[in-house]
Amino acid sequence: MRNEARKGDPGLSASQPDPFPEKLYYKIGEVGDITGIPSHVLRFWEKQFPQLTPNKTRSGHRLYKKRDILVILHIKDLLYSKRFTIKGARESLASWRENAQELAVPAVSGELLGRLREGLRRIYEILDRRTPFDS
Repeated sequence: MRNEARKGDPGLSASQPDPFPEKLYYKIGEVGDITGIPSHVLRFWEKQFPQLTPNKTRSGHRLYKKRDILVILHIKDLLYSKRFTIKGARESLASWRENAQELAVPAVSGELLGRLREGLRRIYEILDRRTPFDS
């Protein structure tokens, strides 16, 4: 009953701010409440989309991270709003993840890397020195 109330809510999408509490892990029921997707559909999507990989406990309970919820919201948008097929959504999601990873990698200059390397070298030298109390 709790998922049916939000089924028609198109307001949740990956582009909007986070409409859910900040936690490290979410149970499948919580993810269903947040996304409006029933648990059995989430389990089916795990088999269809390799990008959706929640952690599992020893007892087999699924634990989703925020990243997984954003993927679920994107899949929901592709399938329900944009009317993609499963295959089309899988292909679109693969390119979406590649683009998101490219954007997430910051551009780092060689000068900055050189300064970081020098700083790490100095720390290593300090830690490598023997103190007078070492035998």
